Amino acid sequence: MTAATIYPKAGSEILTFVEQNSGQPVKRCFQCAKCTSGCPTAYAMDLTPRQVMRAVQLGLEQELVNSSAIWLCLSCKTCAIRCPVEIDVSQVMGAIRQRAQSQGIQPAQPSVAAFHRLFLDGIRQAGRVNEFMLGARHNMATRNLFANASLLPALMSRGKLPMMTRSIRGLSEVQAIFQHVAEMEAGEPGQEAHH
Repeated sequence: MTAATIYPKAGSEILTFVEQNSGQPVKRCFQCAKCTSGCPTAYAMDLTPRQVMRAVQLGLEQELVNSSAIWLCLSCKTCAIRCPVEIDVSQVMGAIRQRAQSQGIQPAQPSVAAFHRLFLDGIRQAGRVNEFMLGARHNMATRNLFANASLLPALMSRGKLPMMTRSIRGLSEVQAIFQHVAEMEAGEPGQEAHH
């Protein structure tokens, strides 16, 4: 069996897109792997954070937009804290997710994509997330109604999973942010994307 040689694509579209849309200097990554060694979900990713960075540098767009890694990133910023050249890999992952969505590519992890959408819906509606409702809605969306049901009694008895959550003060400001983002994504006149 022979290994295929991969050659970098100078000035590739994915590299340009990611740098512009993430605001991160991807070309500065020198593959120290500190992002991967600190990432809490790297063990479950098909491409580790370091490999994602290298794939962007090499212009491997199809491998990136079809990967599970972009959907498993928690955006916890551990990578950004550890990076010696101050690259926030979670911003890179977000730009690749955006690229995949713009191409109509279905997420490699549909349940994770549903979680992202439901999480943001909760923020939009109340300014914070109600974990009980998020879990219930996620179970319904993924047709796995009783997932983690055995954990409910213990969590609820300790007050760790309240059923009701009040909206935050300043909810209208949060909703205005969502509205502004929707206008930017729709490309309405007078709206500029800032990253």
